[in-house]
Formats: sequence, C-alpha cells, structure tokens
Amino acid sequence: MYTIENFFKTTERLISNGYILAILGYAAVLILVGWIVGSKVKSSSGFFVAGRKLGTGLLFSTLIAANIGAGSTVGVAAIAYKSGVSAWWWIGSAGIGSMILAFWVGPRIWKIACRYELFTLGDYLDRRYGAMFRGLFSLMMAVGTLALFSGQLLGIAWILDVVADLPKEAGVIIGALVTTLYFAAGGLLSAAIVNLVEVLVILAGFIVAVPYVYAFSEGLSGLAQKIAQNLPDAGAQSLYFSFDGIGATVIIGYLVMLVPSFFISPGLIGKIFGARDERAIKLGTAWNGVVQLIFAAIPVFIGMAAFASFPSLTRADLALPTAMKEMMPFGIATCALAAIFAAEVSTADAVLYMLSTSISNDLCKTFLFPKISDKNMLRLLRCVTLLSGVTGVVFALFLDSVISALTIFYSLMSVSLAAPLLFGLYTKRASEAGALLSSACGVALTLFCTFYTASPSVNLFIGTLDTASHLVDFGFTKLNATTCGILVTFVTMFFSIFVFPSKNADVDI
Repeated sequence: MYTIENFFKTTERLISNGYILAILGYAAVLILVGWIVGSKVKSSSGFFVAGRKLGTGLLFSTLIAANIGAGSTVGVAAIAYKSGVSAWWWIGSAGIGSMILAFWVGPRIWKIACRYELFTLGDYLDRRYGAMFRGLFSLMMAVGTLALFSGQLLGIAWILDVVADLPKEAGVIIGALVTTLYFAAGGLLSAAIVNLVEVLVILAGFIVAVPYVYAFSEGLSGLAQKIAQNLPDAGAQSLYFSFDGIGATVIIGYLVMLVPSFFISPGLIGKIFGARDERAIKLGTAWNGVVQLIFAAIPVFIGMAAFASFPSLTRADLALPTAMKEMMPFGIATCALAAIFAAEVSTADAVLYMLSTSISNDLCKTFLFPKISDKNMLRLLRCVTLLSGVTGVVFALFLDSVISALTIFYSLMSVSLAAPLLFGLYTKRASEAGALLSSACGVALTLFCTFYTASPSVNLFIGTLDTASHLVDFGFTKLNATTCGILVTFVTMFFSIFVFPSKNADVDI
C-alpha cells in the first residue's frame, strides 16, 4: 500500500538523487515545450493531424520516437539478457513493418485520408467497412492500447527503480504525469516537436553509452568469457550467441505479430495522416525503418553485457537501466538514463495519441456526440487524454513486465486488423461482413489457444494445441496463438471476397 509516509520518503529520495534531478529537469523541458506548442493548437484538426504539415524531418522524428520505446529498449535488453543475440528480431521485425508502411500502406491510405478529410484510422475503417466494424475495432483497441501505454509506464518505473530505488507505483505515476501533461496541450503537433528533442537525446545517449559498456565488458572477448562463466553448458552458450537461439517458433511469432503491427498501428497511421506530402511519407518512414534496423543491435549488446556482469538481477527488465548506471561515470550515465527515459516517454505519447483520438473520435463522436462542435471536440480530446493517463496508471500496477504488456496490444491489433486493412486497401471486393467474420475468427482462436486449459491437448483439425505451452503443433513446426490467429484471419478474409464480396460501388482504393 502506497501511503502518505511513503510519498514523503519518495520525495526526499528524489531531491537528493543527482540522476533523478537530471531526468526530472529534462522532463520539465519536455512539458514546457509541449505546452508552448500546444498553445498554438486551436482546432481538432491541429490536434489530430498537425494540420497535415509534417515534412520528412518531423515525420521521421515522431515515428522513430514512437517506435523506440519501452519494448525496443528495456524490453529488448531484457530478452537479450535471457536469450542473447536473437533478441534482435523484436526490433528487426518492427523495422521490416516500417518499410512496408513507407512504400505500400502509408502513401496509399494517406491519399484517401486527404481526399475525404479523414483524421484517424477509425475514420478510414468507417468509410471502407462501416460504423459497426469501426466501433468494435476501436472498443477492442481501447483495451489493448491501455495495456501498451501501461507497458511504457512500466519501462519508466524500472528506470527510476534502478537510479533511485523508487517503488513501482511512484515511477508509474511520474511517467504518466510527464507524458499526459505535454501531450494533452497540443496532441500530434506538440508530440512531433517534443519528439524531435527526444530523438536527439535517445540517439545521443545510446551511442555514447556503447563505448563505455564495451570497455566495462573488456571487449567482445571479455564479454564472451564472462557469459561462458555464467552459462557453463556449451549448448546454452552456442544458443546465446546464435541469431536464431531464441527458437524458430518465437522468431516466427515476432515476425507475424510485429511486422503487421508496424504498418497497421492506428497511432502510426495517424502520424502518416499528418504528413505534408507523399514524398515525406516515403522518406521519413523509410529512414525510421532503417534506423530501427541499425539501432536494434544496441539494446541487444547492452542486455548481453548486463548478463555478463550482473547475472543475478531480480528481474530482466532491470538489465538496461542497471547497465547504464553501473558501467559508466555519472555524467555519461545521466545522459544514457535520460535517453532511456526519453524513449519510454516518446512512445507513451504516441500511445496516448492513439488512445485519445480513438476514444474521442471513433467512439464518442461516432456513436454518442455526432454533432459535437470543433471547440468541444478539442476539449473532449484533452479530457480523454488526461483520463487515459490515470487509467493507464491503474493498468500498469497490475501488469508484470514490459513485454507482457506490449504482447497484449500487438496480438489484438495484428489479429483483428492486418487482413481487413490490407484487403481493404488493395481490393474492392473486401466487405464489412468479411472484415467482421475474419477478425472474429482470428481473435476467437487466439484467445482460445491462449487461455484454454481444461484438457492437456486439443485437436484443432489443422494442428494440435498443447494447452501447457499454448503452441499449436502442425507436424512440421509449432506456432503460437497469435500467429495462428493471424493466419486464420487472412485465410477467412481471402475466402470472404468470393463468398460475400462488397457491393458498394463507392469503394475507393
């Protein structure tokens, strides 16, 4: 129980800790910049899509800031701490998805958004499939996005735990306050400007940290020697340094779950809607993908170095902040920890954007207040943002790890939306009935494979579900629940374009 006495003890630790003072000073700058920019936002269009004025640079910075977050830093370092080199596949999959967004999905959906003045992905789904599909998807995403936001808050909490021994509750609250305050001011425009600052801090912090981690580990040979001491088994050592050491099932799961997530995400597509032109989309988004693919090596290396030097951490999520604090001098460590903090906050604001615009526009305006004025819509957006921040704190207190929180969101989104979005963009035959049926079948199978435990195994006709591991055995390979759900969604959507094709003559692709 977090009491008033705990609050005063926490405050005393904050004001006496140099790392925390530096991080909080940086947070104050973010809030100030956000509110200065936000004071210029006077319409819901400015809040939603920044007036469609984002050039290549701002689009790149706001996308990379959104994509390098808790999962790509704290989460990937935690995977590397436990599994080694193959943790690269988490960010690598995201980078591949970003390239698809840059050249195939982004430009195509942006043209439709400009033509019909669409502000959110929900607007597109409404126009393409109807209000029912939009409403059901937005409702499900509200739950999944809260989990994603909570994952970012957990990343912030683990940083503050390491540098100041702050309890999880305090770290989560601080993270929510910083993110919510600057984003509520001006939405996408505030986030885009603040993200520019955050990207510089993120990249500088991690780049500066690498030589110190390398030196602390006594080079690659010293790193390998220390890991060998912690993993006496030769087979385990080989897997730890192998690009596929985490296993084919997990790698396929990352690819199938994360590649679509990074070209169908409502938050990322909302940022694409704010682009100035098609060239900005292709260049800004592609550079974002390239940077992700290169950056992926850094948290993997730091996570492995943390295992080499600190093999007995109480939880793997502490690997990155522990390495940043213990492996370098105070000044460099402060810069590095600020980089992690920036990464978590920048992604948290992207999630808040996704959450607030979806609830306000896709649910409230569509179903409750269809005639709401622009002024009241802007007020509603800011209120929903603040409420989402509070709700995210509550969620974070009950979730265990960053990766578990992110997996909830990415699974729900990929299974329910990947097939309907791609088929909707590339064939006029895709119908609302097909989108609803495919999403329902995919989500139902995913939930069944994840939570069913009444018997040891279940014959699914296409394979056998092991309810202990939640893997489906196809004979030649095993796939996780999310992968199976996505495959079923695509197969169902494919057959639907022949069984009940769309009869809407106004479909625009």
